[in-house]
Amino acid sequence: MNIEISPDMWSTLITYGGKIVLALLALLIGFRVIGSITKGIGKTLKKREVDPSLIPFLRSLIGMLLKAALVLAVLGMVGIETTSFIAILGAAGLAVGMALSGTLQNFAGGVMILLFKPFKVGDVLEAQGYIGKVDEIQIFNTIMKTADNRTIIIPNGGLATGSMINYSTEATRRVDFTFGIGYGDSTEKAKEVLMGLINQDARILQDPAPFVAVSELGDSSVNFAVRVWVNSADYWAVFFDMQEKVYNTFNAQGLNIPFPQMDVHVHQA
Repeated sequence: MNIEISPDMWSTLITYGGKIVLALLALLIGFRVIGSITKGIGKTLKKREVDPSLIPFLRSLIGMLLKAALVLAVLGMVGIETTSFIAILGAAGLAVGMALSGTLQNFAGGVMILLFKPFKVGDVLEAQGYIGKVDEIQIFNTIMKTADNRTIIIPNGGLATGSMINYSTEATRRVDFTFGIGYGDSTEKAKEVLMGLINQDARILQDPAPFVAVSELGDSSVNFAVRVWVNSADYWAVFFDMQEKVYNTFNAQGLNIPFPQMDVHVHQA
């Protein structure tokens, strides 16, 4: 049985056959190029010291997006209308995005944190109403431990877009104190005592120089502002030690530490 092929069929086969061959070549070459691009992205992320747990995910995500774009381009080369495919994918993406808006926001926040590193594991943060040490940075959440060993899980969306204080960024910190003496006590003697206590503590830095000055004439006391610089790791130790030393030394030097008092007078009818 002989099958005769008309000239129109030959023309169609030649036209579409050539397009299919070109499309297959484009796919093969495109997949290899995409593989090289994703490998290069992985190396770049490693050089930038991006979190190792994030690198494979970003490589896979970028690779999937590039492959989807390549397939759509190849379909267009063959002559298949891709407008409907793009519309369907767009609608599906919109529906999924609306359903997972909070999750996607947290994911995007996690990516931003791991890429730009506003903080790292071990830093002490004040954020979203909490203060604690960063214990783990995950894709969707950041886990912190408070000073009393409570675990706090904070979504990365708000953490990446909100304000925060990172107490571990700088090597040194300033410790601020306010100490009061009674009216009638010598301010010069109080300054001398405070500077003596500061100079005796090796943890207090001399550059920047310590600052001691009268800051306020209060209702019941003359208040001194004391500002000293320490290494960040010594902040709380110096803060608590200085309070105790000032209390004991002021008493020994005859300087009064005022406290609120109330006089009650009882009148007999």
